[in-house]
Amino acid sequence: MKVHELKTWPEYMPRIASGIKTFEMRKNDRDFQQGDLLILRCWSPELKKFLLGTIVARVTYVLKDEPRFGLMQGYCVMGIKVLDADCYNIPTE
Repeated sequence: MKVHELKTWPEYMPRIASGIKTFEMRKNDRDFQQGDLLILRCWSPELKKFLLGTIVARVTYVLKDEPRFGLMQGYCVMGIKVLDADCYNIPTE
């Protein structure tokens, strides 16, 4: 099991924390595996800095390099389950 710290844009944080968004699509440059932990930190691309809010999630499934479903080579879709969400001060919509 690995721990991956990832930047996540503010608009996605409340959706992940609430369980509405149960997946992450990422470039698979870290060899994501089932069982890995994701530390999702709220990142503002406009301000170029981290904001308050962190989510810890476990990877429950990984779909890699599957062109039949439109997934480009080198990318993956991960099913995730939120373990902890500290998402105060994040705009919801």
